[in-house]
Amino acid sequence: MTIPSITLKDGLSIPVMGYGTVFLKGREAVDSFRHAIDNGYRLLDSAYNYENEGTLGEAIRQASVGRDELIVTSKLPGRYHEYSEALKAIEESLYRAQLDHFDLYLIHWPNPKEGKYVEAWQALIEAKKRGLVRSIGVSNFLPEHIEQLEKETGELPVINQIEMHPFFNQEEQRKWHDERGIVTESWSPLFRGRGVLSEPVIMDLADKYGKTPAQIVLRWHYQHGAVSIPRSAHPDRQRENLAIFDYKLTAEDMGKINSLNRPDGRIDDQNPAVYQEF
Repeated sequence: MTIPSITLKDGLSIPVMGYGTVFLKGREAVDSFRHAIDNGYRLLDSAYNYENEGTLGEAIRQASVGRDELIVTSKLPGRYHEYSEALKAIEESLYRAQLDHFDLYLIHWPNPKEGKYVEAWQALIEAKKRGLVRSIGVSNFLPEHIEQLEKETGELPVINQIEMHPFFNQEEQRKWHDERGIVTESWSPLFRGRGVLSEPVIMDLADKYGKTPAQIVLRWHYQHGAVSIPRSAHPDRQRENLAIFDYKLTAEDMGKINSLNRPDGRIDDQNPAVYQEF
C-alpha cells in the first residue's frame, strides 16, 4: 500500500503515517515490526526509553525492503541532555539498532526544570554534521522551548512530535508550527484506545463513511496535515489503519471531531511545561 508523503523543510520526505512502537519489545515485537513493514509502513518510530531500538534493528534486517526505503526515528532521553552525553546516547542507540544512522532524531521531552534542552539541541546539530542522523527535530516541545532553540542556535526543528488526538487537538500549536514550516507529528493518535473510538460522533461518522472508528480518527489527523504514528501489534489492524486515503471527511465532519477537544484532554496530564522525563 502506498502512503502519501510530506517533505520536511530540510528536504527529507517522510510518509504521512508511520508505525509507533512504544511498549513493544522482544521476539514478538520483531514479528510485529516486520509485519508492519510488509504491510507498507516505511516510517518507524522508536526511542531510547522505549528500550526496543535493538528489536527494531532486528526487524529491519529481516524486512522485505531495503534499509534505504525506511525512515527510522529515535529519541534522546531527558537524562542525557548534556552535550557530550547526548552524542554518546545517539551512538549507543545506533549500536543497539546496528544501524549506521537514524533518518530522524528527536529530543524526547524538553525537561525545562534542568533547562539543558538547548545543549541537547546543539548535540543533535553536531550529530547531523557527523552523519549520525539525517534530520533533527523535537518531541513535546512548547513554542517557548522552540523559540529558545532558534534564539540560541539559529536552527529550528523540522518536526515536533506532540500528543494529539480528538480529545486534545492542539489547534493553536499546530497553527504555530505551520507558520514556521515545522511539521506536526501526532503520538497516541487514537488516544491509546481509552475512549475516543467509542465516542458517538466518531461511531456515527464511521457508519456514514463505511469505515472503522480508527480510520475516521486517522483520516482526521491526515486532513489536519499531521503525521500520525498509530501502534498495533496485529497485522490486520496495521493494514486497516493505512486504509484511509480513498475518502475525505467534509469540513462539517472535521468540525464535529474538533468539537471533542477538552481543556484537560491529555492522556496522562503530561504537560511539557512541567513534565520530567528521564
